[in-house]
Amino acid sequence: MSVSLTWVDAFTDTPFAGNPAGVCLLDESLPVSTMQSLAAELGIAETAFVTPSARPGTFDLRWFSPLVEIDLCGHATLASAHALRSHGVIDGATPVTFDTRSGALRAAFAGDLIELDFPADSMAEAPLPEALAGEWDAGVVLGAGTTSFFAVVVLRSESAVRQYRPDLAAIAATGHKALLVTAAADPGSGADYVLRVFGPNVGIDEDPATGSAQCVAGPYWSTVLGRRELVARQLSPRGAVLYVRPDGDRVHIGGNAITVFTGDLCLG
Repeated sequence: MSVSLTWVDAFTDTPFAGNPAGVCLLDESLPVSTMQSLAAELGIAETAFVTPSARPGTFDLRWFSPLVEIDLCGHATLASAHALRSHGVIDGATPVTFDTRSGALRAAFAGDLIELDFPADSMAEAPLPEALAGEWDAGVVLGAGTTSFFAVVVLRSESAVRQYRPDLAAIAATGHKALLVTAAADPGSGADYVLRVFGPNVGIDEDPATGSAQCVAGPYWSTVLGRRELVARQLSPRGAVLYVRPDGDRVHIGGNAITVFTGDLCLG
């Protein structure tokens, strides 16, 4: 038995940048243990499993990190929409809907750009987690908060985000699934805010590009900066650009994607 795999770099138009996702286009669902094993074998941030549903233009979508099933993943959703169009399963003329653990998510196409429609996730202000007390010098942290998934830390500058050297053990000790570190972008940089994401508790030391983080950072920076349309730059080693438009209880997250290779995974 084999499973078709499309390896997609998401939130970039350049190969070997953005965030890689494995997309498995299935005729029927696989056992959870098999999907988890495949995700562990690939060893990248997320592997997506896409299965047609009974409704036209709708697909069941599940995401797995190397360690656990994920409730919400932006870059692997973008990659799934890209793979469906690339393989001719959909024509891209109308939006595609994914049924997921986080409800119905939509992806629309505008030329090469794909825009996701995701739920907003507001941040509750909270003290800096005790485990992270030694991570930054005095005055570097401007604020902190939490969501159901992220510990969030707002830093004073883009350079503070770029130069941060994470203590992964300390991040894991917060008990949160991931740490989102963000700051306003430097003037004239072409971005409105920058971010990095670290998820040792889900098997991802540093995520190259995180769509779901924009559900938090987008509304936050929209309020702080007074802008409805934002450009986010993720300062991971691979780099990524995301176009973010908060809209009430939803956040629209746009980006490019590119296929790196296609093949088959052999299951024995």
